Amino acid sequence: MTAAIILCFIIGYLTIVFEHPLKLDKTVPALLMGALCWGLLAVGYFNGWLSIIDTHETVYNMSLGFEKAEESFSNTLLHHIGKVSEILIFLIGAMTIVEIIDLHRGFDVLKGYVNTKSKIRLLWITGILGFFLSAIIDNLTTTIVLITLLRKLIENREERIWYASLIIIAANAGGAWSPIGDVTTTMLWIGNKVSALGLMEYLVIPSILCFGIPYAISSFLPVFKGNVTVSLQTDEKKQKLLSSSLMLYLGLGAIIFVPVFKSLTHLPPYLGMMLSLGIVWFVSEFVHPEEDFDDERRVMYSGRHALSRIEITSILFFLGILMAVAALETLVFGMITHEGQQMQAGTLRYMAEQLDKGIPNENIVIILLGFSSAVIDNVPLVAAAMGMYNMPIDHHLWHFIAYSAGTGGSMLVIGSAAGVAAMGMERINFIWYLKKIAWLAMAGFLGGAIAFILITNATG
Repeated sequence: MTAAIILCFIIGYLTIVFEHPLKLDKTVPALLMGALCWGLLAVGYFNGWLSIIDTHETVYNMSLGFEKAEESFSNTLLHHIGKVSEILIFLIGAMTIVEIIDLHRGFDVLKGYVNTKSKIRLLWITGILGFFLSAIIDNLTTTIVLITLLRKLIENREERIWYASLIIIAANAGGAWSPIGDVTTTMLWIGNKVSALGLMEYLVIPSILCFGIPYAISSFLPVFKGNVTVSLQTDEKKQKLLSSSLMLYLGLGAIIFVPVFKSLTHLPPYLGMMLSLGIVWFVSEFVHPEEDFDDERRVMYSGRHALSRIEITSILFFLGILMAVAALETLVFGMITHEGQQMQAGTLRYMAEQLDKGIPNENIVIILLGFSSAVIDNVPLVAAAMGMYNMPIDHHLWHFIAYSAGTGGSMLVIGSAAGVAAMGMERINFIWYLKKIAWLAMAGFLGGAIAFILITNATG
């Protein structure tokens, strides 16, 4: 039965990796994998074929008696679904706030910051916007917003895809140092593996290098020499609404407030996101986006409409993936040596012990994780890593995982949500990106990784 659970996970994982050739939405195998892994785990457990382990490293099996064993299994399952739900509620809140901003055309306000014809200046303006904006919202939304902006500024697609490709690097680098900038950092933050201040303290400099090195090199490339034909005759009055600026700054401020709320109250982040969403939604019900605004048009700018626009498929994908990983974390696989004593361990913890024996240097393991995230979705990678290691909050390992998983995906256009979005919007060719951009992304990733190792070694 243990082999069946692991095989189910591997088949599901491979189906997700090859979603494009298979032409199957990755949400489908994720949901099937999550449900089947727990189903097989339950069948094996209640038949006495296997044991489970909770987060306190207590092992349970049917030898405890049916009632006690059933209660232990239910409590373990409830614990994991509770932790997963925290992430999903947080993401739903953040996505809804971003959609409310978008309904009020708040992101069109950013057009005012881009008023240059210089290719190099435009490169750095869009890159800096991508780096900081992704730390506030997320790298996927930032990429979509900035590519939409580029379409209004650059008519030549051959020029535009260079900017779009480098925005992927900037957005992924910007999301890595913020607890709300990337799904993986959010997972680590909500899972009490990292703190907001800890992420910023250790990852700001590596992230800046990860963004800055490719952009500095690109500044010398021939494609960014001279001026670009930029349409400065903007129709900003038509694009913007009366509420655009208000909702942009209120929405971004509300998202930034979430880590502050957690620090002040010590409550889980999803409660802060619920408060922020409530405030933004409340204000959106009473502002007047247009001069002649009536009740019939109110629904077009409401939170209810914003909720209908969020990607529920992404939420369900995270649900399936995280529950499947939780099943592997719960399944007792073998014995490990801990503090000189032999003890039973879950599958992921056992894998971590074997990796430590095979590759004693943790930094190399995590750098390899970064390269893997260019091919494999970084959500299950980070979820697995969270189950593999048992380090205290703000241990350098968690920070390095956040950096590597968040930025390593830039090395391939399919390696991150931001890259996939840009690929779809601008029809970026996989081979073109591999030849033109991958080496720039790799230089930035390795530069930031080396900086992180030096910083952690210097600080002990």
